[in-house]
Order: sequence, then C-alpha cells, then structure tokens
Amino acid sequence: MSSRINSSTASAWRQPRVILWAVAAVVALGFLIALEIAARHYGVPGPITNQAKEVIFAPKSGPLLYASMGLMMVVLTWRQRFIAIGVAVGIDIVFALVRLLVDAKMMFGNGALWVIIGCAVIAVTRRTGNERTLLLKGVGLGLLLVAGRKTGDTWLLITTKTRPTVLDQYVATADHALGNPSWLVGKLVEATGSVGAHVLDWVYIQLAVAAVAVTVYQLRNVAKDRRFPSHHLVRTFLVIGLLGPGIYMIFPVVGPIFAYGADGGHWAVANLWPDTMPTVMTPHAMPFDEITPRNCMPSLHTAWATAIFIHSRKGPRVLRYAGTFWLIATLGATLGFGYHYGADIISGVVFTLTIEAALRAITRGWDRSGILLVAYGATVFAAFLTSYRYLSLPMANHPWVFGPLLILAMCSVIYAYARTTKQWDAKPAPVRLPRQTDAQPQPELVV
Repeated sequence: MSSRINSSTASAWRQPRVILWAVAAVVALGFLIALEIAARHYGVPGPITNQAKEVIFAPKSGPLLYASMGLMMVVLTWRQRFIAIGVAVGIDIVFALVRLLVDAKMMFGNGALWVIIGCAVIAVTRRTGNERTLLLKGVGLGLLLVAGRKTGDTWLLITTKTRPTVLDQYVATADHALGNPSWLVGKLVEATGSVGAHVLDWVYIQLAVAAVAVTVYQLRNVAKDRRFPSHHLVRTFLVIGLLGPGIYMIFPVVGPIFAYGADGGHWAVANLWPDTMPTVMTPHAMPFDEITPRNCMPSLHTAWATAIFIHSRKGPRVLRYAGTFWLIATLGATLGFGYHYGADIISGVVFTLTIEAALRAITRGWDRSGILLVAYGATVFAAFLTSYRYLSLPMANHPWVFGPLLILAMCSVIYAYARTTKQWDAKPAPVRLPRQTDAQPQPELVV
C-alpha cells in the first residue's frame, strides 16, 4: 500500500505541469535572493527583508496588503472570508493600540499579512490534495501582489545606481513626431486646477485597486468551482512587472518633469516642462542623479492600465466603464504630471498586447496565429526602441511622416490582437479539467 502511494506521488511530481511550477518557484526564489543581495550591496534592505519587516513593523501600504488578502480570499467560502476579515481587523486594532502606547508610526495592514501567512500554515498542516493546492494558490496570489511591489522598489533602486546616464534627450526629440503630448496634457492638467490633479493623482496611485476589482470579478467562482480559470489579470500584471524593469536597464529614461522640469534640479536640461516646448537639437546621453528611477520606457502604468482595460471587457457594464475610465485617467496622469513622454505610452500599449497575446497563446497551445501575433508585437516594440535611439532627429525633423507611422504601427498591433483573439474566442481551446485525487473533503478553515 505504501509503495503504491509513493509511486503515485512520484508520478504526480513527474508531470510536466508540476515540474514547470517547481522550476518557476526556484527561479522566482533565486531572483528575489539576487535582488536582496544587490540591494544590500548598495546599503539598503531588499524585497525579502522589507516584506519580513511588515509582519511586525508599520507597513508601507496598508490598502495593498488588504487588497492582497482580498485576492487570497477568492478560494475561501463566505464563512471563511468573514472569519479572515474579522481576524485581520482584530490584529490591526491590537497593533494600533500598541503603536499608540509607544508613539510609533501608525499604519494598518499587519493583520491582513498575518491572515495570509496563517492560511499558508493551515494549507500545509491541515489540508491535503486539491484543497491544499487551491489554498496555496490563493496564498500565492495574494503574496504576488505584495512581493511585486517590493521587487519593483528594489529594481528602481538598481536602475538609479547602475545607469548613471539617461536617454531622455533621444525620447524627447523623437516625441516631436507625436506633437510633444506630455507638454500639451501637462498644460491641460494645470488648467483644471487642484480638482483635476487630485483625481488623476488618486487614479495613478491606486492602480492596484482597479486591478484587484477586475481580478476578483474574474476569480469570483474559484471557491465554487475549486479551480482557477486558465488565464486572468494577475498573470499579465506579473509578467509586465517582471519584464518591464529589464527594459529600463536597456533604455534608461527619467521623464519630462525631471529631465526638462523643476524636479530635475541642476541635472535637468532646462526648466521647460510644461510651459515651453523643447527645441529640436542633436540628442545625446546625459548624466543624472542617483535618486531618480529610470522607469519610463516603456510606461508600465500605461501597460497595466491597458491590461485592466482588456480584462474588463468581458465583465458587466459598470466594470467595463471603470476599465475605460482607468485607462483614460492613467494616460492623462502619466502625461499630465510629466512622468512620461508620448513615445513611452505607445510603447507601453504594444508591450502589453504582446505579453497578453503570448500568455493567451500559452494557455491555448501555440499555433500559427499566436506565433505570428507575438512575433509581430515584439518586432514593432523593438522597432520603436530602435527608432527612438537612432532615428530621433529625423523623426523630429519630419513629424508629419514619422508621427502617423508611429500611431499606425501601434494601431496595427491593436488590430492584429483584436482580430486574432476574436478568432480564438470563436473557437475556444479545450477545457483542461482538474486532476482527480482521492482526497477526502476538508473541514472549514479555522483561523
């Protein structure tokens, strides 16, 4: 009997999907350790240390931790969700009282992190089979959100230390072909006054809230079906966050408000943004400080907002409207606050559509249409970066030629994605049923 169980377990571990997840886990752990070592090299704690601190000390973002717990709870029943929320709030109240007594920094969120960790412990110690796998997937989903934030912060630090020069002059010159949209939208935001600026700032900062809303809708039936859908927003968000910083290292850019505005101090070319359009001149790499992240090319805020828009299309009307609003408002904020150039925006759209196409193709199984779509998107994205770097001056001198070409290239990727995915939806891939096990029904979650 024991030998049969051991043989069955070994057979399960030999399955390609299990091996793939094991390899992915090892790579992710190695990546986090590498970032931790890199951060320590520069004298600051890395993502692992920063996340571990939040078990006890005041978190950087309480709403983010509760949003993470919300994602984790998609695998729980309603009764378990109420218990988890109650425990999280109770723990936060205790932490708040202690911090008041010792006059420490106030911030909630520790309770949510404790609940996520507690569910991980329960999954390992009190669950078996599919129930354990499902609960661990929920925990992993929640931790991905917080780990992604910490990893991103470390990546941005690395860009400031390893890229002493930036390519803003190239992008700003190429942006003449698009009409310098950051300058135009910046003056428009100024004209709206504090109300418009506060709305856009809230949308820009709370991008994760919109992502969680769409994801919770997509995963609303997980607790009932006892399985995750084959593709959802978190997968796209994760891949965008993993690949985007790599592009930052190749094409470091700080943005108009720093390179051409008052926020850049003496490092800026001049204090031009958003009142004075930059003149066309021969671009060159320029030195910049070791504080400002080189996180403009491509615009990941645009990429994530585009992903939210795409995944909200199959939701109810209110979710579709919200996805559209978040995309438009995010574009307004990224340009209107001087964080990005127009060239960053169109690159971010193509970047997202290519990643989304690749993930959907992996889920369905690669075919000719998927390969062509991903190859085309990657080619257009590479062409954008190459043209910004080596053709920026001709682009600025001939805006009526290159401007329409840039927009046409982006629209062609949008059209190719919409057409191909419409064909995929008309002929859906075969549904992969969950592997059957002999696990017995599990008791309710007790926190």
